[in-house]
Amino acid sequence: MQVVTFSTLYPNSQAPHHGIFTETSLRQQMKTGNVNAIVVAPVPWFPFKSLLFGVYGRYARTPRYEVRHGVEVHHPRYLALPGLGMYFAPWTLAHVARRAIDQLLRDGVRVDVIDAHYFYPDGVAAVMAGRALRRPVVVSALGSDISLLPRFRLPRVLIQWAARRAAAIVGVCDALKSEMVRLGFEAARVHTLRNGVDLDLFYPEPRAHARALLGLKRFTLLSVGHLVVHKGHEHVIGALAHLPDVELIVVGEGPEQDRLKTLAARIGVQDRVQFAGTVSQSSLRTYYSAADALVLASSREGWANVLLESMACGTPALASAVWGTPEVIRSPAAGRLLGERSANGVAAAVQALRADYPDRTATRKYAEQFSWQATAEAKLSLFSLAIHASPDNHVQLERSVGPETAV
Repeated sequence: MQVVTFSTLYPNSQAPHHGIFTETSLRQQMKTGNVNAIVVAPVPWFPFKSLLFGVYGRYARTPRYEVRHGVEVHHPRYLALPGLGMYFAPWTLAHVARRAIDQLLRDGVRVDVIDAHYFYPDGVAAVMAGRALRRPVVVSALGSDISLLPRFRLPRVLIQWAARRAAAIVGVCDALKSEMVRLGFEAARVHTLRNGVDLDLFYPEPRAHARALLGLKRFTLLSVGHLVVHKGHEHVIGALAHLPDVELIVVGEGPEQDRLKTLAARIGVQDRVQFAGTVSQSSLRTYYSAADALVLASSREGWANVLLESMACGTPALASAVWGTPEVIRSPAAGRLLGERSANGVAAAVQALRADYPDRTATRKYAEQFSWQATAEAKLSLFSLAIHASPDNHVQLERSVGPETAV
């Protein structure tokens, strides 16, 4: 099968960690040997490449074309109007998607199916382009595209429009599937294909060595994710006021960094908080292996990959019980769900974990249930059915893939 993966959430040379989960999913599909892929990953247009313009300058410096892990990646530009992007992006993205894919067709590339990630605006745009090019589109919902954006009228209407016209719809957890059905999606056409974890990349490193590399001497928490409000890093920092013998490493960058550092200083825990910035995937493995617990205090998550990454390195997770997270943490070996999403809730969960800490080997074994193989094979089955269905037929693959159905 020749697949075009379409998403604004895809890494590039200027932002190598941006949307890395989309790239990981594609690479796992390609490991089966049954799919070839080209990626169309648009970036917002901006005229100036100077570092003075921050993220916008980075958009301008992104190459129009690059090869990542042997996959061709095209980065056409689309118009993203500040403050108005929510309303115009589906059409500007659809325009560049149609042009880019049409150029591939004119260059002799066979395009069997378009695989779109993130329902709005990316999925909506892909469906618009697919209809114009007469190619089936499979759309994957990842989290806030279903849990948050449908609260706004135009996104909700367009998401529902695209859902009726997509060849198939994927959600990364059952909670998202339930919400899509509530939004009016046909239940039989929504398929839960949970993200797996790369067990060859994430594995337990020698713990003493990993802790020595990072200079860790106390019970250590790890909080990983973009430094934005909904990730809840402030709750993990706040918990340190109740945990005097605990330290914290925060991995990630973002607009909340200064506020989080100010909070740590204000409550007097700044000497026990380390801001590590963005680290590579291989380096992240060292952090997971060295830590005693990962804490994810998000207000929303579809399927948080960091949970399984941490478990695969032998480190249990503590996380707020939102969306797909209860589907990940289902055993004491995996960790615990927070009783409440607050500093007190994090502190209580840490204390409970320390009182009954799981065997790290059991935690790794739990993560091994979530390999990528079954999910990748099910996604390819969806592609195959989409390709062979007539334009008026809907794809039905009544199967959810996860630890309970993995083969």
